[in-house]
Amino acid sequence: MKKSYWVLILFILAKFILQYSLISPEYELQRDEYLHLDQANHLAWGYLSVPPVTSWISWLIKILGNSVFWVKFFPALLGALTMFVVWKAIEELKGGLFALVLASLGLLLSVLLRINILYQPNSIDIFLWTLFFYILIKYVNTEKVKWMYWGAIVFGFGILSKYNIVFLALGFIPAILVTRQRKIFTNPHVYWSVLIALMIISPNLFWQYNNGFPVIHHMKELSETQLVNVNRLDFFKSQLLFFIGVAFVILFGFYALLFYKPFEKFRFFFWGYVVTIGLFVFFKAKNYYAIGLYPIYIGFGSVYLDYFLKSGWKRFLKPVCLLHPVILFIPVYNISFPNKSPEFIASHPEDYRKFGDLRWEDGKDHSLPQDFADMLGWKELAQKVDHEYSSLSKTGNTLVLCDNYGQAGAINYYSTKGIKAVSFNADYINWFDLSKKYKNLIRVKDRPEDELQKTGVFFEHSKIAGFVTNKYAREKGTVIFRFEGAKMDIRKRLQDEIIKVKNR
Repeated sequence: MKKSYWVLILFILAKFILQYSLISPEYELQRDEYLHLDQANHLAWGYLSVPPVTSWISWLIKILGNSVFWVKFFPALLGALTMFVVWKAIEELKGGLFALVLASLGLLLSVLLRINILYQPNSIDIFLWTLFFYILIKYVNTEKVKWMYWGAIVFGFGILSKYNIVFLALGFIPAILVTRQRKIFTNPHVYWSVLIALMIISPNLFWQYNNGFPVIHHMKELSETQLVNVNRLDFFKSQLLFFIGVAFVILFGFYALLFYKPFEKFRFFFWGYVVTIGLFVFFKAKNYYAIGLYPIYIGFGSVYLDYFLKSGWKRFLKPVCLLHPVILFIPVYNISFPNKSPEFIASHPEDYRKFGDLRWEDGKDHSLPQDFADMLGWKELAQKVDHEYSSLSKTGNTLVLCDNYGQAGAINYYSTKGIKAVSFNADYINWFDLSKKYKNLIRVKDRPEDELQKTGVFFEHSKIAGFVTNKYAREKGTVIFRFEGAKMDIRKRLQDEIIKVKNR
């Protein structure tokens, strides 16, 4: 083993240690994590919310015991693998130890720490973008067709992980066409590799077809409820902050792709970045959709700086370059992670507000960052629902029906009573068990509204059983209704609502 690999091992160990130490014990899992974990109980080739790869990892987590340790392990592992791939890319580009260490520091002390604390498809998406770029570098250097097929496999699994990787193809195909590397499209193996990629994603395409292409509905809903609040200027600002410690390295990478002779054959990477970012801006994408672009450009920039600072007085700038990401990480450490209690953040909002961390998807500022608020109140909700379920189930089957997927997923994750909560929201609409006749109902709603009057008429007894009281939780005020003794078979009403929601 190369001696430099001991340095890589130290970085990977540091990565895992940091990932597990950045979450204060007051916080629970985040709402999306509960949905992704519940998919392990409903394996399929597609979901309303995400493609299927996340459910495969969730199944593995379930086999390993479903503990928080394993939930956090896999995002950390994917972050470490991203560092490893960039390391290998730098070796392929003939970078030395300085380039390897600079890039690893930049990746370690970056937005990836924030991304990798959450069990979401973003971690695997970023890893697969980076791996695809590495394979592209290998092909350009060797022109061996095997790399085309490896690229097709990675891209196929990228689609099955997060549809976001489509932007990679849309950005880089025209970029390759305007450079000398366009000759790649004269190679018939390109089209065979495209066929392999289509074969990999075909089960998901058939699932989308059989279910009315819910991805189109999901994107439309996303555009209307979240992307409409995206500010394009904020998008560009955030791109600078994601890898703030090595932003200068990325800029040197762009320069090198245009003017550094050994990188001339990789010039399409510069235009690929320009086109891809342009597409993200045009479609008002969320800022983090573009994160997968940057790791490989950190690699390019590090290799060029290794060459540029090799001799003369400039070599004394190397320690400055290495210290830069460390020094700039300190303020980031203080505001970008759930390592402070909710009380502390709420009483010290200035720095969080300055960086826009308090702005939620609704476009408004709140007392905590949205991701942090989404990591509170779930255990309280599950315990209170468990208490009601325990007494109601003595008299008959009890359905737990929630307003949103976070509520249903959290109840199912934390419940000690074997509850299988459902919702008309997200994937849960496909997971109702209508084979049972339900005598009782626990209804979990975002707001009280007139639920007692509307639903209570179908039951002998009804009351409000509790609320989520955590004042910092996004779910604060969520209401738990208890309905006992159904006067009718409620399955018909449930089925009608399922059909109505699906048609809508």
